[in-house]
Amino acid sequence: MEILKNIPEEKVLKLKDLVKIQEGQVVSKTLVQNSAVSITIFAFDKNEEISKHASDGDALVSILDGKAQITIGDTKYEVKKGESIVMPATIPHALYATDKFKMILTVVF
Repeated sequence: MEILKNIPEEKVLKLKDLVKIQEGQVVSKTLVQNSAVSITIFAFDKNEEISKHASDGDALVSILDGKAQITIGDTKYEVKKGESIVMPATIPHALYATDKFKMILTVVF
């Protein structure tokens, strides 16, 4: 069973270079997707968003470039390059690009 996809093996790389910011869009590339874990790289243009929703798994967001406003429940957080935040399972959350940004999302089910 292939676990990794869309990512080269045994090659030094910069995760933020795996996706490109596109005007007016949220771009994503799935690296792992199975019943235990999901790992996805995202690129957001400024003012783009993922609206409030909930997940069955705990989600770790790590900002690779730029900055974002992340809402968890009713609390808003500014998270920038080099910082991470956990969005706990079942708690509604949303992401908004206050600036262009890239992130890696790891969800553990």
